[in-house]
Amino acid sequence: MEGTMKGAYLPGNSTVVLKDVPIPKPGHGQVLVKMKACTICGSDIRAIYREHIGKGPEGYQNVIAGHEPCGQVVEEGPGIRRFKKGARVIVYHISGCGVCHDCRMGYMISCSSPLRAAYGWQRDGGMAEYILCDEKDLVELPDSLSYADGAQVACGFGTVYEAITKVGVSGNDAVLVVGLGPVGLAALMLCRAMGANKLYGIEGNPVRIELAKKLGLADKVLTPADSNVDEIKALTNGKGVERAFDASASDPGRVTAIRATRQWGKIALVGEGGTVHFNPSPDILHDQKTIYGSWVTSIWLMENLVEELVRWNMHPDLLVTHRFPLDKASEAYKLMADGNCGKVAICADEELK
Repeated sequence: MEGTMKGAYLPGNSTVVLKDVPIPKPGHGQVLVKMKACTICGSDIRAIYREHIGKGPEGYQNVIAGHEPCGQVVEEGPGIRRFKKGARVIVYHISGCGVCHDCRMGYMISCSSPLRAAYGWQRDGGMAEYILCDEKDLVELPDSLSYADGAQVACGFGTVYEAITKVGVSGNDAVLVVGLGPVGLAALMLCRAMGANKLYGIEGNPVRIELAKKLGLADKVLTPADSNVDEIKALTNGKGVERAFDASASDPGRVTAIRATRQWGKIALVGEGGTVHFNPSPDILHDQKTIYGSWVTSIWLMENLVEELVRWNMHPDLLVTHRFPLDKASEAYKLMADGNCGKVAICADEELK
């Protein structure tokens, strides 16, 4: 495919720059994907959009932005084995070396090679008309899921699913989610599907509180306060929840998640950045609690998640509150940075409805 396309770049001063660039040509083992939907992640805002603070895996290399891409294969390079022209695909957003220990487990997010390159960070991402992808980085998108569903799986829902599989969630569990941005809302959706018997949230943004209520995701949403731990314990017969997830990335939010969890409970820290200060003996050791760190997911678990979404008839795009065409990417990023929204997506014309 010849010609040029538009791509969105993030200079790091809370602006977006659209550039005309050549449409890439797929090489061996690569495909060209027509972008249908690419959602904006909070990590983009934190580490790239406002200023370039990311280092290492989060070091932005002035490439086309967007690490939550989903689209359709329109051109094949030589050597393609599975994802042929016409395939609907989600892009696992880290392209690993493929031969280190973590890549061989499917956790390209933790690839230890200098060849590791994340879409939208070190190689061109999905905020463009087309994206060049290695076939090994693709996950099939079933016909029953929308492209916006798939974009959500590419990062946010995949990240939450990984955390849930680490701590385990079932009908035995009351669950607390601190921070109801897109990742926290995704946690509520997935925990509900996996049978959690009570779901509680903590959030201060009225727009996001309203979204959680509108979608029926939580039994109760509290606003952030020093009394949150006591409130959660009052809701759980004085015991606390069996499972807690922090998606707030705030010090007090993380402490609340830890202290509102009951004896032998499990806590997953998912939100990026920030700090946490707690007292190990009373907060963790004496109550035999376990804290898990969780970073994105593996490509095989992402494939499992897609299968589960079809089985549950669950559509992550319910969390997409705003859709923009590529030429309005500046408005989209500003809205996401302001936070008065659910998930924000850049979409092809046919996906804007």
